Amino acid sequence: MISLVRGTLIAKSLDRVEVLTPTGVAYECLVPASTFERLPSVGREATLHTALVSREDGLEMYGFADALERRLFVRLQVAAGVGPKLALAMVGAIPPERLVRAIREKDIPRLQTIPGVGKKKAERIVLELHERLDDLAAEMPAAPAYEPEWERAVAALVALGYPRGEAEQSVQRAVERANGKRLETADLVRAALTELA
Repeated sequence: MISLVRGTLIAKSLDRVEVLTPTGVAYECLVPASTFERLPSVGREATLHTALVSREDGLEMYGFADALERRLFVRLQVAAGVGPKLALAMVGAIPPERLVRAIREKDIPRLQTIPGVGKKKAERIVLELHERLDDLAAEMPAAPAYEPEWERAVAALVALGYPRGEAEQSVQRAVERANGKRLETADLVRAALTELA
């Protein structure tokens, strides 16, 4: 099992990247949107935590910005009907700590915001996984004190027409850039809109 790839980023597109290792071997990895956004520019060194998936027509490697994302990707596939493509979309659509919280708290509407996840699939995922994510939840940061502002900012962006997953990611990036400074809802929305620009 190849669990880590480090080398020069030689190609980068929205859903896949290629990393050339010092030994001269290049690996193509499918990546979620969340990882793509954190990658350096082409020509710089990149590190990906990887999962190798065997399919009937060959092997596919999936790459993630951190080991926790990779573990969540693997765990999601325990649920019936969740293959690697859907698991990748789920990890990329909602920040990992919020995705784990949504499953553990049986938040069906939140899961339905992920492309490819309807009500029945969301219910199935919750049924099969809500008690199997305790170890991952323990490694993730607790819900922040600014949770109400975060939710209101996401709701405001959704009302402006942005998809919920994209809104959540932009608000999360805005919070991270604030470096611990608490932002009011209006400031958070403005900062998130800058991220979306």
